[in-house]
Amino acid sequence: MSQESSIHSWPGSYYINSEKRWVSGILSLSRTTLRFDSEQNQENLIGLRLSHIMEIKMETSGFIFSALTVLEQGNIKHWFGSLKPCRTAVYHVLEHFWRERLLSPTEPRGAEAPLTKGQELISLISGAQRRLEDTGKVLDHQGEQFDNMIQGLDNIESDLSVADKLLSELECPSWWPFGKLPRKSHQEAKSEAAAKAACTKASGKGQKVITSIPAILSHVGSSGNLKPGSLIVLVSSLEVRDANGQLLHCFEKEEVDDVYVHSPYEISVRQRFIGKPDICFRILSARMTDALSVLEMQYKKKVVITRDYAAFQATSATTPGSPEGGGNIWSAGHGQDTGVPVEVPAGELTQLQLHVLQPTVTEAEAQELKQMLQQLKTLALEAETELEHQDEALDVLSCSADRTTMNINRHTRRMRKLL
Repeated sequence: MSQESSIHSWPGSYYINSEKRWVSGILSLSRTTLRFDSEQNQENLIGLRLSHIMEIKMETSGFIFSALTVLEQGNIKHWFGSLKPCRTAVYHVLEHFWRERLLSPTEPRGAEAPLTKGQELISLISGAQRRLEDTGKVLDHQGEQFDNMIQGLDNIESDLSVADKLLSELECPSWWPFGKLPRKSHQEAKSEAAAKAACTKASGKGQKVITSIPAILSHVGSSGNLKPGSLIVLVSSLEVRDANGQLLHCFEKEEVDDVYVHSPYEISVRQRFIGKPDICFRILSARMTDALSVLEMQYKKKVVITRDYAAFQATSATTPGSPEGGGNIWSAGHGQDTGVPVEVPAGELTQLQLHVLQPTVTEAEAQELKQMLQQLKTLALEAETELEHQDEALDVLSCSADRTTMNINRHTRRMRKLL
């Protein structure tokens, strides 16, 4: 079994049942396996596949205090103790990745059977489709914002026309009763109500959810305990909630200062303050790749790829079954658990072995691929249409903003003359 890059690791100890003793070392979690390496000679004592784990529990007995147990297929139980920072934090991370792996629809069923070419293509297109759907949601919200801005400028122009009437009345001859200003017209009141309604409507639409993923959260600067929760990506903010759905913190889009990407599974979101501590959450999730594409688009200038991510990507690139070139920020976490092909001398390859090593695309897979490509084309055309509509909206916004600025400046000069 080739060693994969570690998502998270903790110092602790492992109980060797055959020798009736504890061994200090490092417990490491990768995308598909759980390992324990001894501290003394760096020997790998166990290497469990997450798909073979039956249960993860926190237990205590007479001779093992505050231990974490992992039950493997065949009723083989492994005991881990003295875990740092604490047993509960390790449990939450292991249980999260184990559960998400079991629930993942892209995992191959059964034994260590590698995916066929058709299944790999379907997985790639499915990921591209999800990314394009997320992009479409962001573009849709952006188009709504443009429409609201145009409506707001129209309301401003309506108010300016009312101001123009009032200024014209004030600029009348001296017999005009200056001490009594005319009441607001019905049209002015109507335009103000429309503007308030537009603002309310825009604020309501800003709460649309793009994606929501389960995660393990840690508030940097406090106790640092890892706790289960969720990360919700909205069009105008990021919400961090606990396991009960209670809001821990809401990062408004303009208030996010940094989004550090430590690995395809772990990020940190920071909001800086002057004169008081920053607010920073470290978020770990097996489904982080579902949110990374949206975060990279919404917070493009604030996303920072750390050295840890570069090291993780370099290690993944050398792991069998990883994408060529090391993948990217979206696909790094979606590789499949494929085995290493057996090396056979070229002269001894039979026709059956060639068929196994180079599986073809079945007719059913080809039909599914055709349907997915058609859906992908439809999404791409809809995104192109929306972009063209937004280009037109930007031209209208530019002209309206220039016209409104000129009118405001002209009315300002007229009011100064009246003073």
